[in-house]
Amino acid sequence: MSRQMDELTVAYVFLYLPFTTDIDSMNYSVMGATGTGKSTFINLVSGSNFQVGSGLLSSTTQVQSSQPFDIGGRRMVLIDTPGFDDTTRTDTDILRTITTYLANTYRNNKKLSGVIYMHRISDPRMGGISRRNFGMFRKLCGDSTLASVIIVTNMWGEIREEVGVQRERELATEDILFKPVLDKGAKMMRHYNTLESARAIVQQFVNKEKVTLKIQDEVVREGKSVEQTAAGAELEAEKQKELAEGRRRQEEEMRRAQEAMRLKMAEEERRHKAEIEAARVRAEAEAARQREAHAREMARQAEERCREEAHRQEVQRQLEAQLAAQAAERQRQAAEAQRVQQEMIRQQQEAAAAQQRLQAEMQAAAAAAARRHRRHHDDCIIC
Repeated sequence: MSRQMDELTVAYVFLYLPFTTDIDSMNYSVMGATGTGKSTFINLVSGSNFQVGSGLLSSTTQVQSSQPFDIGGRRMVLIDTPGFDDTTRTDTDILRTITTYLANTYRNNKKLSGVIYMHRISDPRMGGISRRNFGMFRKLCGDSTLASVIIVTNMWGEIREEVGVQRERELATEDILFKPVLDKGAKMMRHYNTLESARAIVQQFVNKEKVTLKIQDEVVREGKSVEQTAAGAELEAEKQKELAEGRRRQEEEMRRAQEAMRLKMAEEERRHKAEIEAARVRAEAEAARQREAHAREMARQAEERCREEAHRQEVQRQLEAQLAAQAAERQRQAAEAQRVQQEMIRQQQEAAAAQQRLQAEMQAAAAAAARRHRRHHDDCIIC
């Protein structure tokens, strides 16, 4: 099953101690989810070199044993196992792997001396995945073994001390967190990612009496399958809860989607109506503007026609005045021409009369001269 990486994750550390104090190695099974620091814890306290995950994928996929090491005169071996929120395997596969290992160690008469439950104090809250892991842990162990459980908070270096202390207090006093386990005898300790703090944690189990986990008793003595154990039933119940929650979330998401679609359609309809109304208002405003513009244009054209008519009339008046003036001038000129002509006729008549008088005078003078000549001639003849 996929898990969000920002959820709180856990680690289980099962410690196997020998029945004697000789140098035979004792087994400690370390279990936990991705990112809880279980492999780092094992490497630190045992000197092993397990791969430590640094990304989103799980680094532990199968059970693996650490190098033997001594604590308080006891030879120990830590067993690293994959966590329940593995990125490549289902929780059922992980539970079956863990159960098979625990059942085999129980059949080989290797009982536990204690269990370490690792919790990241750097996580701001204990979310659904963490509580599910803690519930699975309790089903694996059973309440009768809780006195041999140490809850280890680690990754203190990632937060301020006062923040960690406040979270530690909440973990110890909240009924939905660690308080019920602590009330049944479990203990809570800090791991500062130092060899001293890691050895101090493991040292707590050296002299404890052996315990049998509930799941070991169910599988080996009662012959139950993994699915029939309390942990298996818890896992199935959680799976059903997750399925129901998934269906609920899906239905809720569908409801929200439908509501969002309805709201979107209503908003689209409202927006469409608003756009239509806005378009109508714009169209009416545009029509009014065009009517006003048309009225202004018609008024302008009427005024222009009036000006043109006034201009035409003025031009017509000026033309008529000019034509009248020209006609009057022509009349004056015609009258003047007639007068001149009459004057010329008069002058011609006067000239003709003068000429006639002159001719008459000349004729008279000539006649007088002729008469004088004749008289003179006659006088001469007489002389």
